[in-house]
Amino acid sequence: MEKLNRYFDHTVLKPEATEADVTKLCNEAKEFDFFAICVNSCYVPLAKKLLNGSAVQIAAVVGFPLGACCTEAKVFETEWACKEGAKEIDMVVHVGALKEKRYDYVKEDIAAVVAAAKKYDAVVKVILETCLLSDEEIVKACELSKEAKAAFVKTSTGFSKDGATEHHVSLMKKTVGDELQVKASGGIRDLAKTLAMIKAGADRIGASASVEIYKESLN
Repeated sequence: MEKLNRYFDHTVLKPEATEADVTKLCNEAKEFDFFAICVNSCYVPLAKKLLNGSAVQIAAVVGFPLGACCTEAKVFETEWACKEGAKEIDMVVHVGALKEKRYDYVKEDIAAVVAAAKKYDAVVKVILETCLLSDEEIVKACELSKEAKAAFVKTSTGFSKDGATEHHVSLMKKTVGDELQVKASGGIRDLAKTLAMIKAGADRIGASASVEIYKESLN
């Protein structure tokens, strides 16, 4: 297994987050050598300044947390965030369109963001919000994400009814195989759940409790 710290997207997405919170996040990510930080797009310029010279990547959320904005808005936010320094884009799928089986729309929505990110050598993670989906819908969303050339599928925003589960991570990994990676996020607050997510197939862990979890692993 890769070193545990390299699994983490150290995250602050709460609406009341301040520049001080983002500064703390970036400093912790540098100190513990986490893979990336994940922030709302408006904080990308600050994160870039703070992380200059470090190996920590910047991920920005797009269409967050509902995914129901128009594709053009997602593309604009993606391009803006990438211009400012984001190398990873965590976009929220249009859940309603997926449940209505408007699969062409869902695929094109993802593909448009992927194309926008690709211009800046950035990768896209597709947030499925698994707690709102059936297993069949999760499988379909994973298949559409593959067809749209995303790099990851991701469980959750952390803003809905539930977060990551071992079952959903396993199902996602089984569906995408080695073609895409899987990010588990939402409700991951201790070492036991982190290790369970990795065992189920997670390649990346999104958490706001990354420091506490990593310190727990050292004991």
